[in-house]
Amino acid sequence: MAHKPWIYAALVSWGIALFEYLIQVPANRIGHQVMNVGQLKILQEVITLSIFVPFSLFYLREKMNMDYAWAGLCLLGAVFFLMRKKLFGG
Repeated sequence: MAHKPWIYAALVSWGIALFEYLIQVPANRIGHQVMNVGQLKILQEVITLSIFVPFSLFYLREKMNMDYAWAGLCLLGAVFFLMRKKLFGG
């Protein structure tokens, strides 16, 4: 898209965002019956980053550094602390 007007990139980006939103709203309504809002938000971030990090590494050619690893460990910690009652019962 480097040789096309910016409006094409904007429309494609908005189309992707609309598609994501159309899936996210029903998923949150269904998910709220099983998880609380904090758990849903952390789950959303984990899913987003599990897609975005490989995309940025392989397609955008970003360099891997320890910040990615530390951020991933922080997210794993957040998942553990928000889900431990469901995982270990109690």
